[in-house]
Amino acid sequence: MPKKVLVLILAYNAERHIAGVLNRIPDALWNHPDYQAEVVIIDDCSKDNTSKVARTYLSGSARPIRLLRNAINQGYGGNQKVGYTYAIEHGYDVVVMVHGDGQYPPEFLPEMIAPILKGEADAVFGSRMINKKDALKGGMPYYKFVGNIVLTKLQNFMLGSKLAEFHSGYRAYSVEALKKIPFQHNSNVFHFDTDIIIQFVDNGLTLKEIPIPTYYGDEVCHVNGMRYALDVMLSTLLSRIQKYGVFYAPKFDYEHVLSYADKSGFASSHSFALEHAGNNQRVLDIGGGEGYVAAKLRARGCTVTGCDWRVDDSMRARYDAVYTVDLNHPDFGVLATQHFDTILFLDVVEHLLAPEHFMMQLHAWSAPDNPRVIITTPNIAFIVQRLMLLFGQFNYGKRGTLDMTHTRLFTFSSLRRLLGSTGFNVIEERGIPAPFVLAMGDNWVGRAFLKLNLLLIKLSKTLFSYQIAVVARPVPTLELLVQHAIAHGDAVK
Repeated sequence: MPKKVLVLILAYNAERHIAGVLNRIPDALWNHPDYQAEVVIIDDCSKDNTSKVARTYLSGSARPIRLLRNAINQGYGGNQKVGYTYAIEHGYDVVVMVHGDGQYPPEFLPEMIAPILKGEADAVFGSRMINKKDALKGGMPYYKFVGNIVLTKLQNFMLGSKLAEFHSGYRAYSVEALKKIPFQHNSNVFHFDTDIIIQFVDNGLTLKEIPIPTYYGDEVCHVNGMRYALDVMLSTLLSRIQKYGVFYAPKFDYEHVLSYADKSGFASSHSFALEHAGNNQRVLDIGGGEGYVAAKLRARGCTVTGCDWRVDDSMRARYDAVYTVDLNHPDFGVLATQHFDTILFLDVVEHLLAPEHFMMQLHAWSAPDNPRVIITTPNIAFIVQRLMLLFGQFNYGKRGTLDMTHTRLFTFSSLRRLLGSTGFNVIEERGIPAPFVLAMGDNWVGRAFLKLNLLLIKLSKTLFSYQIAVVARPVPTLELLVQHAIAHGDAVK
């Protein structure tokens, strides 16, 4: 069965050009033995006679061409969203975008499509900048030429890509690849094209460029160059920042199941817990998730019991015993009858709806054993958050200090106050640096930033600590104090 190819012509105020673009589609596209090509023109609510001219053309053509018209102008990016959704819903294999103003050569359509049909690429870009001199010969204004080169170099550096041009509007995509990315959340304006490249790069999809001739004629440019450059760089920057948990945008969210990494190899909440937990201990790991710390403690002779909101088979394999507990409405049940030397509470307290209630419950049954309670939580007073507030920003993300699942946020003093008011004495308090090794890689750069952060924490832990780490012990309950008082009083003669 032949593949289905959709030629998507985006048209806005293109009455002077649309017929010429259709005439330039080569016969090789229509008569190819390996695929069946169709054309869909999407008029983005033009203010001129684009749709009328297109209908007149269609009435005299036997080619499979269809005209769609948006009831409301969607913008350059929004019009692409409509087209790609149409391609997905109608079962096409490849969609190739052509501008309705004739700026990009329809004659190259077969070359644009071929690498995708052969399985060599997930996207193909018609690049004017592979042969840069030809771009100037084709009439590209010099300021656009220079801007294209500068922006592309910056974006390649930030994304780790190697494209000759980020800013071509001549593109072909595998429809299967489009299904894998959240393009529906991209910009509705011109930097949609940057957003979709970032998505392809981030998801490891294959990009290919082919050289095309440059043509600048009498088409009307709807792009504000300075605004476009700013949008492009901002979108690229934000896509990188999102990886550090400082910012969140759905278009750069590809993690359907969020996982966390082992942080025991550098100064972190995990290494702090391992430092203080000891060997051959009875340990309760509350909300331990992936169980990285639990695995290392078991290797040190500890018996580790886990409890979490949800328990699966993989979690059962990482602990000696595991229990399901609703941490927002804790009923510790059989856990309250067991004895523990150490209780781990790593990066959990910020997820609770009422941490005061939880800590009081924990204190009520753990106090007789007087265990070490090791707690870590993000520091909302970290300098990054302070600077964000200075500029009126408070952006939640998929991970980090402002994780979208966090319900309570703490400073050193507010965590200390929580513990004191619920029956715990703080024995040790430490600032934890940001996980630069995870963000930048375990290399000299990541390690250098980690060391710098540790030095800054010595200057001001409240300002430069990414996380707060505390070792606490429960104070005796009143019932215990009464028992001790009676025992000691009866012993006096």
